[in-house]
Amino acid sequence: MKVHTVIDSPCGPLTLVAEDGALTGLYMTDQRHRPDQSGFGPRADGEPVFALAADQLAAYFAGELREFELPLAPHGTPFQQRVWEQLRRIPYGETRSYGELALALGAPNASRAVGLANGRNPIGVIVPCHRVVGADGSLTGYGGGLPRKRMLLALEGADRPDDRLF
Repeated sequence: MKVHTVIDSPCGPLTLVAEDGALTGLYMTDQRHRPDQSGFGPRADGEPVFALAADQLAAYFAGELREFELPLAPHGTPFQQRVWEQLRRIPYGETRSYGELALALGAPNASRAVGLANGRNPIGVIVPCHRVVGADGSLTGYGGGLPRKRMLLALEGADRPDDRLF
């Protein structure tokens, strides 16, 4: 059964969703592709994975954590799962283009599909879709909005091919 909680963050309130002890969602307010709240299950603030996620997110936002270690179980197609796994391989403070992700997946012509899967990432921040930029280094769409993407990349001191973008 799915359960959820809401925590505060520098990005605003974050809704965490879990099922069977694993995180299945992290959603920002006004996030594009945010599922309807009714699918998050009842509120269960005492769920152990929520405490673990809240602690790690607090450390991340304080600049003290670079890699999350949480049980994750995002729901998606096999292709989406592969894209989301590639996102987790982008090191803290670095970015990749959609084309680079497509190449890493062995599907060099799938940049557009990679972008669509990236946009459907159900566990923002922890599965770092904010680290994906356009081929020229430009900031492209982000489900949580470009100001949040800028904030997350700045927090990480992300490589910036063009500082004018920030």
